[in-house]
Amino acid sequence: MRRTRRAPSRSITERHRIVNAKPGRAVPYAATGSNRRYMVVRLVFVAAIFVVGARLVQVQVFEADTLSAAAERQRTAVTDIPAPRGSILDRNGAKLAFSVETQTLSVNLKVLHKRMDEFAAKHPASGRNFENEVAGAAKYIAAKLPSVISEQQLLTLFHKPAAFTYLLHDIEPSVATDIVKKYTWIQTEKRARREYPGDSLASNVVGLANWRMEGPDVSKHNIHGVAGLEAARDGDLAGTPGRRVANTRNGNDNLVIPGTERDIQAAIPGSSLELTIDSDVQYELQQKLGAYVTQSRAKGGQAIVMDAKTGEVYALADAKTFNPNDSSTRQDAENLNNRPVTTPFEPGSVNKIVTATAAIDSGMATPTSTLKVPGALKVANQTIFDAWNHGTQTFTTTGVFAKSSNVGTMLLARKVGEERWLDLAKKFGVGQKTGIGLPGESGGYVPPRKEWHTSTFGNLPIGQGLSMTVVQMTGMYQAIANDGLRVEPRIVKAKVSPDGTVVPEPAPKTVQVVSPQTAKTVRDMMRAVVQNGKGQNSGTAPSAAVTGYQISGKTGTGQQVDPKTKAYSDTLNNITFAGIFPADHPRFVVGIRLDAPDSTLPSGSSAGPLFHSIASYLSRRYQIPLSDGPAPVVPLVIE
Repeated sequence: MRRTRRAPSRSITERHRIVNAKPGRAVPYAATGSNRRYMVVRLVFVAAIFVVGARLVQVQVFEADTLSAAAERQRTAVTDIPAPRGSILDRNGAKLAFSVETQTLSVNLKVLHKRMDEFAAKHPASGRNFENEVAGAAKYIAAKLPSVISEQQLLTLFHKPAAFTYLLHDIEPSVATDIVKKYTWIQTEKRARREYPGDSLASNVVGLANWRMEGPDVSKHNIHGVAGLEAARDGDLAGTPGRRVANTRNGNDNLVIPGTERDIQAAIPGSSLELTIDSDVQYELQQKLGAYVTQSRAKGGQAIVMDAKTGEVYALADAKTFNPNDSSTRQDAENLNNRPVTTPFEPGSVNKIVTATAAIDSGMATPTSTLKVPGALKVANQTIFDAWNHGTQTFTTTGVFAKSSNVGTMLLARKVGEERWLDLAKKFGVGQKTGIGLPGESGGYVPPRKEWHTSTFGNLPIGQGLSMTVVQMTGMYQAIANDGLRVEPRIVKAKVSPDGTVVPEPAPKTVQVVSPQTAKTVRDMMRAVVQNGKGQNSGTAPSAAVTGYQISGKTGTGQQVDPKTKAYSDTLNNITFAGIFPADHPRFVVGIRLDAPDSTLPSGSSAGPLFHSIASYLSRRYQIPLSDGPAPVVPLVIE
């Protein structure tokens, strides 16, 4: 009898699955724990692939440019390109200041030590190491620049206990290129040097500029002005720096691969400045002023040559000056000062032009009207005297100013009145900056009206108790020379853009001080100052006369305050002269001030001879036509 095999027992759950299984489908025996884990792993793997794919899309599509730039930065170095500085030119295009490109050589000693040590370790048979390398470089560079640096000095620099050192500054680019080609581990930096071909010519005006590296902003490391127009117009001259990129080895900014440099932003050169200065006139004025200051034993002196119509300054000189090419001459900061603009002084009788003009303009006097002038005049608590002793004399109005009578001037000033006098002084620009465009300009000083005392007006008309600069003083006479129209003086004529475009400076401001007729009357009246007449009919400065030309001007002697006594000194004076040349057809106005000359010397009591010398030169330089005829000799004192 055949036995029937019993099927293995199944759980209720298994039996339920079999019963409910659909026909034609394989039925799994059991869903184990390992199957579940497998499914989870598969899901995680798929999710990971999706995330990685999404990231690749993000990197390759959306962040490609950013990451490429970051990679570029890791293998390149960006440096600033200094902008070429504009030149400073005289009115004829002659260069007073310009820049030349130079190179600075430097070494990263830390990197050089590492590279040479690694090379020596890999190639011991070569015998090449740090010591041999720098010894060869020192010998080569010293031979290239024997007058600049020695071999021993270079070796000392190569062995500095520092990670970095500069080797040389202001090296010609061609020489620097030769050195770097032979020793590629030497780095160069583009620099520039300011050149002043005239040495001290107009140096107080032009000023000084040199390479500056103050501040963390490397883009501003360039030639910048420290004095004069170089400083005042630095924004125009400096330009805008550019940027350059170069490939580097292993992302090390100090290991630039030669030949990989390229500009990513070109530097924009600065503009040049065209001045009103004439270099030839400037040179002559400086020479003549310096010689006269020495001759008169003055502490110093200043002078100016100004165009009578336009106010343009053809020359502006200070006896104390410096050579911007010679650092030893600028150790004393005072040598960099521009005293014709910055330093006011009490002008003395040259200021009598205000009273003379006020008297004529108001109708209080005419050139030939007479005035009885005593030898002294009481004003409040002080007594005013003339420079020479005399009793009461009859002066013409012309004679009062031609002989520079303090007493006569005060009598006329009283007729004019304080308010009218002060109003005219302001129109002449007294107590105000001229706007010449040079740094550090002083406006001088006139005491405020509310602070006047009873004796104040006893000083102002004769040029004491107020102060002005040489430029201000000369500007007053420019107004008289220009038919009463005062023109703001200027020394910068135009700005020249890098593309050659000439941009004129803004038109100068003007003030109509008096009518053309009043100005001409005063101008003609002041010709008597250089008159050489008989008896008492000579003016105070016949030595200022120039043969063949009419000259109009005024002398001045202003007392200085003694620094010890704090009172007016009897020996320390400001000797001044302001002259119009020629008087009948004005072309130039010349202003001069001598600082405390030796009054016992002929040259120490008058600046007339210096004016004569300057005017004579100007007549030749510009071929100025002779005057229509000699100025008439007029009575000054009626005997």
